[in-house]
Amino acid sequence: MKMKLVLCLVIFGFCGVLSVGQSSPSSSNPKAPAAVGGKAYAGMYTFLKEGEFVQITVEDDGSVSGFISRFAEGESDRGELLDQFFKSGKLDGNKLSFTTELVHGVAFDFKGIAERGEGKTPGDDAYFVLKGALTENVTDVNKKVTSHARDVVLKMFPQDAGPPAAARK
Repeated sequence: MKMKLVLCLVIFGFCGVLSVGQSSPSSSNPKAPAAVGGKAYAGMYTFLKEGEFVQITVEDDGSVSGFISRFAEGESDRGELLDQFFKSGKLDGNKLSFTTELVHGVAFDFKGIAERGEGKTPGDDAYFVLKGALTENVTDVNKKVTSHARDVVLKMFPQDAGPPAAARK
């Protein structure tokens, strides 16, 4: 048992020594946050319509979890808020991608970047933004998928602020 503990400590120490000499990927990007890593991009961002939002959580290993809260557009549930959780997500430097679960026949894929926006401080709107391609995949009753891609800029809500009033019910 002691031997396993010593071996784990040696490996952990070796990994720490290797990481010391490496520069962070954000240091080469002037719009990336300095010395805080990808967790700085975690938070709540606008989505397609007012009152809709994306919540993003970034783990130490670069995996991303979260959800989209959007208004339903079906005949029976039009206007109700749906929470659509991420099936997968990843942040590599400032490159972000995620795919949502299928909810009411709709799933989303995002591929883009996270970067500093026009906000001056974390308390400002759009301190960070997500820029990229958002693809909406709609599956009909016959399992036929129709995809529609669009370029989006999703703006971070001011930190310590909640979703817009329309989303707080």
